[in-house]
Amino acid sequence: MFETQEEPFPAQPVLVTPTRHAVFGSPIAHSRSPWIHARFGEQTGIPVTYEAIEAGVDAFPKALEAFARAGGTGANVTLPLKSAAAALCGELGAAAKRSGVVNTLTRRRDGTWRGDNTDGIGLVTDITERQRVDIRGRRALVLGAGGAVQGVLDALLESGVAEIVLANRTPGRADVLADRVGDPSRVHTRYWEALGDAGVFELIVNGTAAGHSGQPLNLPFSLAMQRTLAYDLNYGKAAVDFLAWGRAAGCPYVFDGLGMLVEQAAAAFSLWHGVRPDTELVYQQLRALVPKP
Repeated sequence: MFETQEEPFPAQPVLVTPTRHAVFGSPIAHSRSPWIHARFGEQTGIPVTYEAIEAGVDAFPKALEAFARAGGTGANVTLPLKSAAAALCGELGAAAKRSGVVNTLTRRRDGTWRGDNTDGIGLVTDITERQRVDIRGRRALVLGAGGAVQGVLDALLESGVAEIVLANRTPGRADVLADRVGDPSRVHTRYWEALGDAGVFELIVNGTAAGHSGQPLNLPFSLAMQRTLAYDLNYGKAAVDFLAWGRAAGCPYVFDGLGMLVEQAAAAFSLWHGVRPDTELVYQQLRALVPKP
């Protein structure tokens, strides 16, 4: 059984000596996380060793074990490993416990892993602080029901959105996720095919993998209005189609997830090192390398 901790993150890092870090996922070669953490290290004067490790769901437990034996003390995990990571933890932070998914691992003194999720705080920080958009009171449509979406729902609710409608190609997964959130007055599901009758939304978040697979989203323009914010949790090429839809639908705010990537990384960095870096400088540097789709 794992323990839980009410605070979203510990006030101080729980490591004896931070040494080696990594990001696990599949595919992972494209990850910008090693670059981001290297910049954070340069900025704060903290030596950073951070690598990308390819591992699918079946290979992940042994890969993580080998990483720990080699001195690994902290790791990020991305698709498709966020649920698997939660199952390997001896302790879960509040956000990870509620969502059931983990994107940040910290090695504890007893040799077990603590799991946290910094995705939600990364998303909300990017929208509200970097993009300066107030999402309180907005009606939100969230597309997808995988680990990426699981990790951000609580943060959206805590940020003050009025309602979240979940839609997924496999309706049952959206229903399970809505039940897990446990807020039936604010979180509902809708069949993908019936989105044309769902009304308008002031916030639309794409958390599907359609941009990676080339599968069309086929969203009706009637979902958007004059103040709709369209946000893709993906960045780069994977976000092109959804952001193009947002612009065509007349959304005045259209963002990819690059800012969220930087913000969730900063939250992980502060967990491991006890210092929060300046994210705006790193975001602007990364934006020059990854132009907005």
